[in-house]
Amino acid sequence: MRWELPWKKWREEAPELLRKYKYVLAVLLAGVALLLWPGGEKAPEPAPESPLAVQAQEETFTVEALEEKLSRSLSQVRGAGKVEVVLTVQGGPRRVLARDEKNTRSADGGSEVQSTTVLTDGSGGAGEAPVLVQQLYPPFQGALVVCSDGDSAGVRLKLMEAVSALTGLGADKITICQGKD
Repeated sequence: MRWELPWKKWREEAPELLRKYKYVLAVLLAGVALLLWPGGEKAPEPAPESPLAVQAQEETFTVEALEEKLSRSLSQVRGAGKVEVVLTVQGGPRRVLARDEKNTRSADGGSEVQSTTVLTDGSGGAGEAPVLVQQLYPPFQGALVVCSDGDSAGVRLKLMEAVSALTGLGADKITICQGKD
């Protein structure tokens, strides 16, 4: 016995089903269209040559470079004149390395945690290097801004707001002084 689809019945019920489930079908079709949409190919990031190259990339933050950049930027504020910035930070940069933890239970019900730093093979014959998860820069402690033409309250307010926005320091941690001409 051969099973046959009742095509006549399907033809009669299909328009009613389409009307009933038109929004569901529209959402499904939109989803399929988005899945098939070309996303553009991203170029793969080049792998660092060695762990030393990774370290060089990580340690690009220096307070002196940031002070120089802030000085150049704040000098562009109308009425500020020549600007010098001094920043203080709490401590130094901190590196968070990948750790592998293993929990073991002893027969008496206690547990022991063994933790080891995850290492990766260094390319270029540099040996093994730890896997860096995160590089944390020290928080700012205070800022001193010395500007040659900073006698205007409006200019001082603009400089205060700019330094606060860029460093996250509150107004009580920022001092703005007028320098010598």
